[in-house]
Formats: sequence, structure tokens, C-alpha cells
Amino acid sequence: MFGKIFTAKGQSTDKSDIQADRQPCVAGQFYPENKSELRNELKNYFANAIPRKSNNLLAIVTPHAGYVFSGQIAAHAFNQIDPDKKYDRIFLIGSSHRTWFEGASIYNIGNYKTPLGIAKVDKILADKLIQDNQVFEFREDAHLTEHSLEVQLPFLQYHLNSDFKIVPIIIATQSEKTILKIAEALKPYFNSQNLFVISSDFSHYPNYEQANHIDRITADAIASNSPQTFVETLKNNETKSVPGLATSMCGWSSMLTVLNLTQNMQGIRITPLVYQNSGDAIFGDKSRVVGYWAISIYGTENIGSTFTLNDQEKKDLLAIARNTIEATVKGEKIPEIDTNGVSAKLKEYMGAFVSLHNGDELRGCIGRFNPEAPLFSIVQDMAISAATKDQRFTPVQARELSKTDIEISVLTPMKRIENISEIELGRHGIYIKKGYHSGTFLPQVADNTGWTLEEFLGHCARDKAGIGWDGWKTAEIFTYEAIIFDEKDFD
Repeated sequence: MFGKIFTAKGQSTDKSDIQADRQPCVAGQFYPENKSELRNELKNYFANAIPRKSNNLLAIVTPHAGYVFSGQIAAHAFNQIDPDKKYDRIFLIGSSHRTWFEGASIYNIGNYKTPLGIAKVDKILADKLIQDNQVFEFREDAHLTEHSLEVQLPFLQYHLNSDFKIVPIIIATQSEKTILKIAEALKPYFNSQNLFVISSDFSHYPNYEQANHIDRITADAIASNSPQTFVETLKNNETKSVPGLATSMCGWSSMLTVLNLTQNMQGIRITPLVYQNSGDAIFGDKSRVVGYWAISIYGTENIGSTFTLNDQEKKDLLAIARNTIEATVKGEKIPEIDTNGVSAKLKEYMGAFVSLHNGDELRGCIGRFNPEAPLFSIVQDMAISAATKDQRFTPVQARELSKTDIEISVLTPMKRIENISEIELGRHGIYIKKGYHSGTFLPQVADNTGWTLEEFLGHCARDKAGIGWDGWKTAEIFTYEAIIFDEKDFD
């Protein structure tokens, strides 16, 4: 049944030439087993996920609970991945919930299957890792009923635009020395050509308030990029006698593996992105919860501020917006875009806003930070929305078209800031997020209003995010830049 199985010592046994794909074991329980229903659920999660912050992602930490509880948090993590990047392989690492032995199991006898199709296993590399390292072997019992890797795959299958290969690893040891050996074996592959996905929930079974507290402490320890600090924090959490607390992090061995990889690397930045626990879910019980963090791990910073557009590319985007709006308000068919004539830059996945003005008066403005389509398509969609769906204004009428000027703002990826002194008025737009509330101001708003920095933040928090004038002080704040151009530039 298993084909050639490599053991931890590099020996092999020929049992059959038949390969055995790993079948889904929690489809219909943790996530929908119907393909269409699953895709729609993922679409909604990604539509509400925070924007990508950097182009140098090395790893993410993402939960593995049922999607109704942790699916949105998982999407925040997976949305940090550039959907167009082609990775050599994606390492899926989880800690066993059911099997314990001294080492880790790598699935090397077939592929992983989900309702969205087959996720191909890099069986050549899987065999090599098992052959070359005593800490690795294949154990059927480590994979067949283990959910921690399976639940991650639909997010990758939905989000990535290219085929990818995975290396599925289940860690079954609790020995720190063995975990260090696992990290050493994986170290040659921890680079920008590969992606590591770490599957783990956080605290198990304290009440809602205690979970928030404990999970923040654990996330801060992870962000320190110190394996020692992380392990000591877990031990300290255990001594606090928190009622109901069974563990601070069920996948701690997987997390420790990655921290052993990153601790001595230059330019590493570990960022806790978004937190919730099961008590935040519609069916959640706040007396007994499980915590979930989305965490990103980046290499040397490069947030994409070097992205530029030439005059012809700007004209092309303005023409797409103009033609689309004219067809929309006249009730005509939306023009199809000939992608053969679209430059490579306009096919990149970038956020954008389309703003409409009649003279000095705003007539509509809608945008999207989290693109699920190329820039040219985002501009077309936002042009329709700005003309017809901005609830502050009535839809644009055909008689207004000759007086309507179109402005486009193409957005660079967001960067979370720790201090408002990092905001440069006129250069940076801001995105404020607190819980389910969020709001943004484009960079040009500061120039147009003449506001001070605190007025810029206060108006955004109160008028856009709906969290009060001082709400920004306890919210997450992101900055971004914009390439801004309008039709008047080319009169």
C-alpha cells in the first residue's frame, strides 16, 4: 500500500509501487466538504483579511481549529503570502495531537487531498530528508487522523495562483534537543525560495479574559525571536495556576523549531498580526476558549515602495476607469479588457482607490486594500463602485460625465507602525483597525485638509473607523504610500 517507505536511518522497504494519497479526515467537520461551499467561505475570509505587509515573507503561524472559530484569523496569516509568488516548496509543520515518538514524520508516499483537489507532495525532498536525518521517518499513524496540516491546505489552494509542492511534517517529540536537530535539518531550506507554514492554536480552555492575557504574553515571547524566552514563557504560564489552562500553545514544538531557525538570522521581523479566541465566534463560549493568533515572519524589509508606473501605464488605467464608468452609467455592457495589451506592472496584485470629482467637490471614492485580482481589474471594479456604490452620494448620471474628473491612487503594501512619529503627513496614508472596526485616509487627505497629525488620526478613528476620536491610541495603525494621478495630469 505504501510504496517505498524510507525510515529514519535511511533504509528502505519495497512493499508496492502503489502510491497512497492522504485522504481528508476532517472535511465536513472542521471545514465544508462541498467544493463550492468551501470556496465561497474562503472567499469571504480573504475579502476581510488584513493587507499584505511585506514582500519578504518567510513563514506564517496560523491556527488549525474549525473554520467557524479560526478561519478568519487563518486568512489574515495566509493573506500575507504574495499570491503570485512561485515557491520551490511549502513546508507544512504541525505538532501531533495523537501520536508521540522521538522525532518527526514526513509524508512521502503520496499527495494530500482536499475538496479543492490534490496538494502535491515534494516526495523527492521528503525522501532525502528522511534518508539524511535520524530525526525524520514516515509514520502512517502520525498523518492519517491528524488535522493540523490538512486544514491549512484549502487556504493555500484558494490563495495561490500557481501550482505548489508541500513537505508535510508532523512533529511528535517534546524533547528540546530533538527539536533543535529538526531545525538544523531544515535550516538549508529556510530562505525566500521556500515558505514555512506553522500550524498552531494558542491557549486551551481558560476563560475569555485570561486567554487574551496569556496569549498576548506568548505572542510577545515569539516576537522576541528567542527560543529560550519562548520556552521560559510557556513554563511561567504553567506556574500561574490559570483555571482551565491546559496549554499555552498546542503546537509549541513546531514554533520552537522555527525560532531555532530564525534566532541568529539578520533582519528577521516577527509580527503578531491579529488575535481572537473561540469566544469571539458566534457559537463561542466565553467561559472556556481556545486562542488563535495570525503571526508573520519576514526577512529583510522591502515593502514595495519602489513600485512605479510610467505615463502610458497611468493613461491606460485612467482609460479603463473612464470607459468603464461611461458604460456603467449609460447602462451598457462593461467593456472587456484585452490583457494582451496590458503591461506586466498592471497585472501585479496591488490595491487601488478610484476617486471622482466635480470641480473641487468629491463625487465618489471607493477602493480596496486587499486585491484578489490584478491592478487593471481592481481599477475597473473600483471605478464602478465609486460611480454607483458610494453611499455618501447618489449614483453618477450620464449628464455629469463631461464634468467628472477621475483620480486613481495605486497603493503600496501596508506596514504596521509602533509609533505615530513614523507617519509622514502627505506621504503616508493610514489604515486604523480595532476589532471589526477599520477606516482609512489616503495620503492626499492630509494635504487637502491641512490637518495636524493628531487631527489626521482623530478624524480617521472617529469618522472612518467609528471608534471615537481617541480610538487610534489603542488600535492597530498601518501606513502605506500611494501613486496618485488623475486625468488633469494629461490634459
